[in-house]
Amino acid sequence: MKILITGSYGQLGNALTDILEKGASEIGSIPESYKHADVTAVDVDTLDITNFQAVHDFVMETFLPDIQGEDEPGIIINCAAMTNVDACETNFETAMKVNVIGPRNLAIAASSVGAKFVHVSTDYVFAGDADKPYCEWDTPNPATIYGKTKALSEKYVRESCAESFVVRTSWLYGYEGNNFVKTMIELGKEKDQIKVVSDQVGNPTHAYDLAHHIFKIAATEEYGIYHCTGEGICSWYDFAKEILRLSGSKCEVVPCTTEEFPRPAPRPAYSAMENLMLVSSVGNEMRGWQEALVSYFEHTK
Repeated sequence: MKILITGSYGQLGNALTDILEKGASEIGSIPESYKHADVTAVDVDTLDITNFQAVHDFVMETFLPDIQGEDEPGIIINCAAMTNVDACETNFETAMKVNVIGPRNLAIAASSVGAKFVHVSTDYVFAGDADKPYCEWDTPNPATIYGKTKALSEKYVRESCAESFVVRTSWLYGYEGNNFVKTMIELGKEKDQIKVVSDQVGNPTHAYDLAHHIFKIAATEEYGIYHCTGEGICSWYDFAKEILRLSGSKCEVVPCTTEEFPRPAPRPAYSAMENLMLVSSVGNEMRGWQEALVSYFEHTK
């Protein structure tokens, strides 16, 4: 089996490649079909996914030489994205190219070589004004440029590659790259008190838990949209308090409102999602957000 991972420098890309090397995540083993996978991990310095011809040529070169006689179809996993939500508000063209055109190019290329395609999406495709967790059947209604580009990318991916999986996640953190957990740990070392919004709630998600389930999903032919987030709902304030508690910091976390910290792009007040497709298909092994966070600290000591 051949696997191409784009956006490999990010926290999810790193988690995917690490799990493939080990054959298991913190949750457990991944399917045996990945045991001898031929993995190509790239980022923007190797492949510009916004360039259609470059993507076509790279995918052809990667998959076609040995495609005959392969027992398992190849898999392309797209982790590349412009995730700076505020920057997307003022850099429309870049956001469109990276978040929409790039995934479309990859999906078309995947279809041309008979590979499965996994596209990672976000809770920002929803408006964030719900009063219960979003399910996969809920209609996207994004309120930001970032959310709009990701929602459009989902549409193009599903239209361009029949054998595709769209995996939505939220509040992602991992061992590599920048994220909320690392930011809180550093602030906890520097400050005696920090303010964190308490009126935005969602699902913190460990990158390794997401990666584990991506491998489970991609080993099947159960194509479609999946939600894949940590179990349990909390606010950023709750999340920050638990991070600082586990880090041993004495820094005080003070709740505040979204209005006290205005941002160019509106943040969803309620973006929790339910992993209903996981439960209904490959099984939901996503850990509770507190349990996953404890594991994160155990693995970073």
